[in-house]
Amino acid sequence: MHILFLSDNFPPEVNAPASRTFEHCREWVAAGHQVTVVTCAPNFPRGKVFGGYKNRLWQTETMEGIKVVRVWTLISANEGFLWRTLDYVSFLIAAILAAPFTHKADVVVATSPQFFTAFAGYVVGLLKRAPFVFELRDLWPESIRAVGALREGRLLSMLERIEMFLYRKAAAIVCVTHSFRRILAERGIDPAKVEIVTNGADLANFRPRPKDAELEGELGLQGKFVCGYIGTHGMAHGLHTLLEAGAKIAARGETELCILMLGDGALKTQLKVRAAELGLSNVVFLDTVPKAEVGRYWSLLDLSIIHLKKDNLFQSVIPSKMFESMAMGIPIIMGVKGEAADIINFTQTGVVIEPEDAEALALAILRLRDDPRNYRRMHQNCSIAAERYSRPALAANMLAILESIAKANGSRTATDQQRADGK
Repeated sequence: MHILFLSDNFPPEVNAPASRTFEHCREWVAAGHQVTVVTCAPNFPRGKVFGGYKNRLWQTETMEGIKVVRVWTLISANEGFLWRTLDYVSFLIAAILAAPFTHKADVVVATSPQFFTAFAGYVVGLLKRAPFVFELRDLWPESIRAVGALREGRLLSMLERIEMFLYRKAAAIVCVTHSFRRILAERGIDPAKVEIVTNGADLANFRPRPKDAELEGELGLQGKFVCGYIGTHGMAHGLHTLLEAGAKIAARGETELCILMLGDGALKTQLKVRAAELGLSNVVFLDTVPKAEVGRYWSLLDLSIIHLKKDNLFQSVIPSKMFESMAMGIPIIMGVKGEAADIINFTQTGVVIEPEDAEALALAILRLRDDPRNYRRMHQNCSIAAERYSRPALAANMLAILESIAKANGSRTATDQQRADGK
């Protein structure tokens, strides 16, 4: 089977869509299938092309058996609704134009979070006469309403109509949370076409390990209790709460505790300015690092902080970084309600706090630090829970869905041909 996968994020980018797509495709190749990924020159989130790449009309490479086709796009930083939308639209057009130059596909998969890629997948499916599978990672455009990036009006209504059109046209929708399936059913989408393949972690790369002594020394973290946020510093994440918690911890005279914030995004500059205004010496900002290095930085953490803004929409979200934290054996402070909080409570791998409550975050950090018995229990539970979210197992689940869709389409095609021959 040939799987044609459209994603505007792919390694060496290190965000969640890039990691999930690569790790799934790698497993499908290992299972004997041919996989082609159409993507763009790596540039997320700074909007600058990574070293060794150029923003060309067409360039190809092979990564662990995956054929990667990179197309030209209008690259912009991960900030500003208009420029990011133009970036998305340029990928939509480029991916469609690239389709005729790829091999015949048995199934076309396109991944969100934004649905312009999914729209490209729908059109490419028509061109290739192959079923289109929508991998739904985010309820977009609802998420841009939640963060205030776009006001109510005709544009938002039009985007929502396109969203519903794509849900109806997809041969299958693969969601990353059960909440998404429930929401789609409430909006009139047939639940029978909606499958669940959650996010997970590559247990070969993320596993418990001692703190990286060299890195710890470079960053001046020896002997400190380190809480960390690793991921995008964007509008949805409410990271001002971490700074406020850092200020409250400092006000208590805690000098051996720090908050490490690794990543880039639209609000990082604002966060650094705010930290300086608060005089926070206990908050360390680090830029995004290559995927191969991420595990070293995870190893520095005693606690992982996962946080989103306080909005009902985010109760349906399961941040993928929680599975990497589990795999590393790092207890979690979860500032997200809903399904993500349910997982933490069920697996007993951390504590759940109210989103955007700096006092609750500061207290949770101090209580876990001062309760070694409870901390060790959560550490052990993390490793147990991570086995349930092994990326190879999840990739196999999604592959079974794609094989079923491709087989059903092949049967329909054969029947249609027989009918045509009989005329």
